[in-house]
Amino acid sequence: MAVKIHRRRRVKNRAPLTEERALHRSGHNFVGGVDEVGRGPLAGPVVAGVVVLSSGSQGSWMTSIRDSKAMTVIQREAAYHRIHKNAMAIAIGIVSPEEIDGIGISPATFLAMQRALSLLPIQPEFLLVDAFEIPGITIPQKPIVKGDSKSLSIAAASVVAKVERDQMMRDFDQQYPEYGFRENKGYGSAAHLDALKRLGPCPIHRYSFAPVRDRGYTRNLQWPVQ
Repeated sequence: MAVKIHRRRRVKNRAPLTEERALHRSGHNFVGGVDEVGRGPLAGPVVAGVVVLSSGSQGSWMTSIRDSKAMTVIQREAAYHRIHKNAMAIAIGIVSPEEIDGIGISPATFLAMQRALSLLPIQPEFLLVDAFEIPGITIPQKPIVKGDSKSLSIAAASVVAKVERDQMMRDFDQQYPEYGFRENKGYGSAAHLDALKRLGPCPIHRYSFAPVRDRGYTRNLQWPVQ
């Protein structure tokens, strides 16, 4: 009779601590990871998260942290609570759709990151940032392409930002249920685009984004421009 051997399942694609540990060894006790969510949606804010880990950070909770896009809703929610329980400091920065329309999505993304950093109770000594360097800050930083899969602190920041923004969109769904924000989170799904075509935009839409702008809507004029 064959005997089945049950091996402990390994967490796929868990984010490593390589970058953080190297910085800790070089004397940086508090390392922050920064990431954002919400660049692409047609509605809702862009949200940035920052998570600070100390040189003494350890524990099994870290094994559940990875790129938020590779996690289920339940996994993200569980990881979110573990991060809040174990990280040295956490903050989020929010930039509204109105601000996005005024300054553009790239500046808005950096502004969300700057706001998150300004709200931290602990000043990190070094930042690891997903993809791009943050302008206008004095903290040393290192941008890492696909950082949410290469750095645990960036992955943790992506989880925090994603969970927070998703909750905001569920709240907006209560105000504007016709657009399906609970399901699409503001992204341009077929159902969302159909609702936009039938009803026009609501106040949390990004009027500077093509699917809204190209229909002739502006933020001050809630009807197609003739």
